Amino acid sequence: MLLGYGFLTIALTYPLVFQLSTLGYKLHLPGDGQYSVWNVAWVGHALLTDPLHVLDANIFHPQRSTLIYSEANLVAGLLGTPALWLTGNAYAAHNSALLLSFVLSGASTYYLIRYLTHDRRAAAIAGICFAYCPYAFGHLPHIQLLMTFGIPLSLLAFHRLADRPSLGRGIALGAAMGLQGLACAYYAVFVALLIGLSVLVTAAMQGLWRNTHYWKAIGAAAVISAAVVAPLYIPYVILQRTTGFSRGLSDAERYAATWSSYLTSAAYLSSWMHPLLPKWSDVLFPGYIATIFGLGWLMTLGWKDSDRDRYLTVLYGSIGGLALWQSFGPRGGLYTLTYYTVPAFTFLRAPSRFGIIVILALTVMGALGIARLLARAALPRVAATVLLGLTIVARVTPIPLTPNPEMSPAYDVLAAQPPGALVELPLYSHTWNFYRTQYMLASTVHWKPLVNAYSDLIPRSFSEKRDTLGTFPTTEAFRILRAQGVRYATFHLNEYHPELGLRTRLEDSLEKFAPYLRRLYGDDTIWLYEIVGYPE
Repeated sequence: MLLGYGFLTIALTYPLVFQLSTLGYKLHLPGDGQYSVWNVAWVGHALLTDPLHVLDANIFHPQRSTLIYSEANLVAGLLGTPALWLTGNAYAAHNSALLLSFVLSGASTYYLIRYLTHDRRAAAIAGICFAYCPYAFGHLPHIQLLMTFGIPLSLLAFHRLADRPSLGRGIALGAAMGLQGLACAYYAVFVALLIGLSVLVTAAMQGLWRNTHYWKAIGAAAVISAAVVAPLYIPYVILQRTTGFSRGLSDAERYAATWSSYLTSAAYLSSWMHPLLPKWSDVLFPGYIATIFGLGWLMTLGWKDSDRDRYLTVLYGSIGGLALWQSFGPRGGLYTLTYYTVPAFTFLRAPSRFGIIVILALTVMGALGIARLLARAALPRVAATVLLGLTIVARVTPIPLTPNPEMSPAYDVLAAQPPGALVELPLYSHTWNFYRTQYMLASTVHWKPLVNAYSDLIPRSFSEKRDTLGTFPTTEAFRILRAQGVRYATFHLNEYHPELGLRTRLEDSLEKFAPYLRRLYGDDTIWLYEIVGYPE
């Protein structure tokens, strides 16, 4: 069976690269990627120790519900929990979630296409096309953007509902949509929009306007999905109202797609296009197979042969076309309209991410074309094997791996100390706030609350005190730490540059306030202190 050596290639070969790196290596990740590693580890840690307080992450002490200052990544954290439990290693948890994201995305796409075409061969090819698209490899640092499995899963649940409406299938659709909502806020919005469009197109083309079973099932899906995401969505709404946090159209303009984005890919066989392209903002090339067969299906008009093919082509052509339009951001016009009419759009800032829906739409239509081709081929197994091989080869992408960094023994010492919050110094200014993700990664060793951290939303209570805290140890900084109940402090000596006099100034301050500090650990790179008193 082709599934045996085709789809299992999805499940094993590609993710094996990540699985082999789980304990010894990590992806070369920038600051936001380091945030993802911490995020997955925190969720896993909280689920294993105190699941009711998973949103109260150990950052920006003493603030509460700090996990929602950025993407919560609850599903990614859940996927990484077994590895964290087995190894206690944050990179193991992250890489496991990374691995499973590809497998689940490929599996859900496979089952969607198999349901629509009844062709396992086309489904296996489509699974590779979507799960391992250049967009996914381009967003390896953003674990939430790899959680694409809920999109085809929701569409599969919808098609099953539309073909035979029932309360049970409505509940299944709602659960799939809710799961995607917990996995990624962006994709929650995308799924709500594309399922809403699918409901209307299907009702119009299949004469379901007066089918009460259909609308009851859709209503059940809406209720279930809302119930699933409400515990996470409500805190986000409260946060937005209390802090005024939102994304403006100027942000959306900056992160909008361009036509060149849809030709951008890091895969070996398509990266040759980069030098020929003007400025691009995202990696949205759908791949050769999806593009050729998807557009070919539309242009050859072969979909007019049956009502089912006509319906699916209109549906996915509409989904892909509108997503393409949205991806161009405010200058395209449609995004501006939805920004002012759909409240959830104020949380978004990267219209280019609608490109993943374009990729899925082309993948589905391409699979319809592949299924038709294989049904008419003289040697269908040979044709399917060739297409599968071409798809896999075209998806091979370089993956930057570096050895896991060694954590300082200071953090092991800290882990053994009584509970208490930690301030890590230097604090870093707003310009260098990504550097604080290093402190967040180190906290996965000890899980003490951190005063300073990084997130999409930096609380005002931290920003207003940042400059004073950065002078610690000083009398003014001691007062702030005392009010916040901070017990520990670290000094990363390599960041106190001697040529600027910073190291000498630090040593003088530590000597001045020595009665109030007790050193717990010290080497050439880091000093760890416990605050044992406060100057009057």
